[in-house]
Amino acid sequence: MYYFGLYHWRERLRSLFVGCCSLLALALIRRLTPSKRLRSLAGIALFPALSRAVTAGSKLLRPPPWSLERYKYDALGTELPFKGKNNLLDIGCGTGRSLVGLAPHLPEGSSVVGLDVFDDRVILGNAPLLARRNASKAGIDVIPVRGDAARIPLKGNSQDLVTACRVLHDLPEENHERTLREIRRVCRPDGVLGILEIPIAPGERDPETYWRERVTESGFAVQKVNRVPRKGDGEPYIVIVAEPSSGRA
Repeated sequence: MYYFGLYHWRERLRSLFVGCCSLLALALIRRLTPSKRLRSLAGIALFPALSRAVTAGSKLLRPPPWSLERYKYDALGTELPFKGKNNLLDIGCGTGRSLVGLAPHLPEGSSVVGLDVFDDRVILGNAPLLARRNASKAGIDVIPVRGDAARIPLKGNSQDLVTACRVLHDLPEENHERTLREIRRVCRPDGVLGILEIPIAPGERDPETYWRERVTESGFAVQKVNRVPRKGDGEPYIVIVAEPSSGRA
């Protein structure tokens, strides 16, 4: 079974802890206080406290650390021209979710690098070892590299294919174009960039328009833009496939 870590685990564990403490305190009041009025009030308060604790517990497992939702990665993978692309760089690989999602589409024997800051303050377990373990279970031999996407520690013109799955929106706005220009730097002239993004953009801007413009301004020519319906509620994911523009770096 895959394990991709717990997202936002600090604040969610804190909420769960507070909820459980509230339940315990109310239960003790009902059991120990001699006042019927206090016992009644504590009994009434137990139900919303229980609801808050259950909600906090369910958020801790959202998304489930073993779940992949492969359809979103297939939406990107089916649009990328993997044939002849032997060197893959995955930006923001984290614990390996995107690597596992794209694994069925990779050519056999691909050289894969997973770049991430590997900060476990947001995702519990976010470390190179976990990324390598999950990728290995999916049949990928990945080389995890700790680094900043705005300063990619790789040589220029070295990557056939660069992917960024649900990571660009997490960067500060001032780093969006800087990161995409760094991707352009390491991408070979005949390389490809594939982006999977959630529908978020700074301010009130349309996400599809915003990301298309940032990609174009960074030296790429957009080849495809697709909207991928999300399972359940919510705006669709955005898939962008682009190639380096001629004469730009």
